[in-house]
Amino acid sequence: MNIKKVASLIAPQAPHFVGDGFRVHNFIPHGNLIGMHRMDPFIMLDYNSAYEFAPSAVPKGVGVHPHRGFETVTIAYKGKVAHHDSSGGGGVINEGDVQWMTAASGVLHKEYHEEGFSKTGGLFQMVQLWVNLPAKDKMSAPKYQAITKEAIPQYTLENEAGSIAVIAGAYKSVKGAASTFTPIHIYNAKLHKGAAVDIDLPESYHTALLVIEGSIVVNGEQAVSTDHFALFENGGTTFTITASEDALVLILSGEPIAEPIVAHGPFVMNTQQEIMQAFNDFNQGKFGYLED
Repeated sequence: MNIKKVASLIAPQAPHFVGDGFRVHNFIPHGNLIGMHRMDPFIMLDYNSAYEFAPSAVPKGVGVHPHRGFETVTIAYKGKVAHHDSSGGGGVINEGDVQWMTAASGVLHKEYHEEGFSKTGGLFQMVQLWVNLPAKDKMSAPKYQAITKEAIPQYTLENEAGSIAVIAGAYKSVKGAASTFTPIHIYNAKLHKGAAVDIDLPESYHTALLVIEGSIVVNGEQAVSTDHFALFENGGTTFTITASEDALVLILSGEPIAEPIVAHGPFVMNTQQEIMQAFNDFNQGKFGYLED
């Protein structure tokens, strides 16, 4: 077996708020350890660890803002989010659902706690990823994939060990729900205490995992606790996860796009000139209209 080893184990740093509705730990980028190229095509990961929001008559969230050049992927573990964008995409992301928004040539969007959840308050837990697009697709038309929990294919592990929900890519014979521009695997592995599972991924892919619930041991030697992030070396093809207790693990792996990345605020392009063009287009109203 060609073992893929853990390169770095990262504890959650002090959280910060995005708007007033998302209390997040940032794992990608992460200081000098993980830049946008190190986990490309995953160029950002914000993790709203489980947090109790008090009831609010006015839904908390993030107001209208633009994006260009990449995709946002929101995975809902606890709580509900309402989303709207200027290309017509939108809806409510319920627990277990995934929202996959391709900003591409440019959209305005906003995200808030769903109205009913806001009124009652409760436990809120989400992951948001930014997934890079290759240069040839950065100016393609925006699109939106609303992926419900029921639509995400599941691979059932033997001996009632648990299951793997395949959001994107494939696990063994099970193909994921999301359409992607480049080869990407995104899994939610739900494991019962004592269960072990082998994950096989291409050696050249950038790979990491985040423990959403419980705790695990990787390759029989590296313990990873709740809310901790493990970055894998670029080498090897297989790693083993053993659940120290009932666990839920987000696994990310993707083929690097290996193109220049120039990012500024909500725009991720290949050159500084393209960033300036994005700002000009936004200021000229070319991203459409969305009421705040």
